[in-house]
Amino acid sequence: MMLPLRLLPDQDLKAELTLAAEKNNLSAAFVVSGIGSLSRLKLRMANSQTILEKNEAFEILSLQGTLSKNGVHLHMSVADSKGHILGGHVVPGCLINTTAEILIVECDDYEFKREIDPTTGYQELQIYKKS
Repeated sequence: MMLPLRLLPDQDLKAELTLAAEKNNLSAAFVVSGIGSLSRLKLRMANSQTILEKNEAFEILSLQGTLSKNGVHLHMSVADSKGHILGGHVVPGCLINTTAEILIVECDDYEFKREIDPTTGYQELQIYKKS
């Protein structure tokens, strides 16, 4: 299944994608394309607990990730008004400015879960083949 979405001004990017996964009962899906604009950016920086928060206009250059009703993991790159590029792990609080156009593709034969990985100590993607 392919699921195109359009998010509207002031919607929270991560919250809306989490809701879409739950509402559409997605057990294993990927965000394969995402473009649009933000009025507020909130990203967790690589290998850090630091959250970058900026209240200004950004263009979404790319958005990718995994979605399921069991968890959402998203990364995004954006450009500011001078063309400077930032990227990181999407956290709640990224607000849509004018639009976000997103394409989700579901893998019907699989189920994604987020479980603690003893090697990393983080909740990591676990992929299960449906019977």
